[in-house]
Amino acid sequence: MGRPDWLRAPAVRDIYSVSDCMSKPFADYIEFWKHNGFWFFDSPEIIKALAEGKSISLEGMMLFYYEVYELEYHEDDPIWRGFSPEPSFETHVMVPKVKLFEGFDIATYSAGTSPECSPLSCNSLAAAIKTNGHCLIETLEEAKQSLEHGKFLNSEPGPFRILGVYSTQWP
Repeated sequence: MGRPDWLRAPAVRDIYSVSDCMSKPFADYIEFWKHNGFWFFDSPEIIKALAEGKSISLEGMMLFYYEVYELEYHEDDPIWRGFSPEPSFETHVMVPKVKLFEGFDIATYSAGTSPECSPLSCNSLAAAIKTNGHCLIETLEEAKQSLEHGKFLNSEPGPFRILGVYSTQWP
């Protein structure tokens, strides 16, 4: 998605958000129950098979791979805590052979399941926090410090998880 006019972050060209508030997924996929314990897909082949079976076009869709930092930030304490995938879903993530690092997004997980909002884009925090052209933070350390220094305070209910965003190709 291109940068919306209301986002006052001139460095941002487009949005590579983990959240579906800004970056729409190929479908409302949760109802198909093919996702893993992180509420994403283990491989592009699963997405392609689901799309074909439901007659959903993937034409023009970008493919992203996410790596989640192992701790989530709770601003009400404020502390970092571990979390794990939902154990009732099998999780066998296939790492793409070729992936291009795009930056880090920070998403809310108040329900503890799927990503909800990405305040950098959804709440326009990119206007006050340094981001790259994709509305993502360049380093893990900068992402952690943004949370620890209260830059996400009162943006959306947390906890917050940091996700590395990689673009990759459809197989």
